[in-house]
Amino acid sequence: MRYFDQYPAVTTGEKDTKLGEEPHIHPSCRIKDSKIGGWTALGANTFLVESSFGDYSYTAGNVQIIYSEIGKYCSIANSVRINPGNHPQWRVTQHHMTYRRKHYGLGAEDDKDFFQWRRDHRCVIGHDVWIGHGAVIMPGVQIGTGAVIGSGAVVTKNIGPYEVAVGVAAKVIKKRFDEATIGKLLASEWWNWDRATLEERFEDLLDLEKFLASPALEKPGVLRDIDIAAV
Repeated sequence: MRYFDQYPAVTTGEKDTKLGEEPHIHPSCRIKDSKIGGWTALGANTFLVESSFGDYSYTAGNVQIIYSEIGKYCSIANSVRINPGNHPQWRVTQHHMTYRRKHYGLGAEDDKDFFQWRRDHRCVIGHDVWIGHGAVIMPGVQIGTGAVIGSGAVVTKNIGPYEVAVGVAAKVIKKRFDEATIGKLLASEWWNWDRATLEERFEDLLDLEKFLASPALEKPGVLRDIDIAAV
């Protein structure tokens, strides 16, 4: 047998790509009418339509995101779909000829009201959310900051901050931390740190106890009362 270190061979500089303020977008991606933050990476065959994609977030590839708001520091695994196409179940036929009329020669214009209905059911993903391989986030769903969505899950209802949801249809099985800790993390809003603060305090993010004990969190206004369910 022949040994392969890597195939195809990695070109110079490709293996150690460094991210920056300019988004890193694979040439196979398709993007339409969307905003993308800095230090981001869109993997191969990512499809982004009429959406926003926050700083430091990434997709692993083969991801479709439509009519959605993706927060900062989100980790989106391969083959995830966020806000997949919806059909008019209330009509005699739910086939897309009823709204893509031009394609079938059944009208001079497509059904603009139907597409606006789709847009009105945007998905909102908070910050630092991890969405596992092959998960589907259904139209109109909101996922709170710090949540985890298990591989293959189909999320049909809102998921709160730092909740872990798995299954079809997805159900919350636990929270990552206790309520007091969740409250402190949400109040810290560390995801809004500027680059200088991130570099200065990066090590704090690796140790929960160290982060919560930081004098910076004790400054007036930092640990304010918030509505956890609304974040």
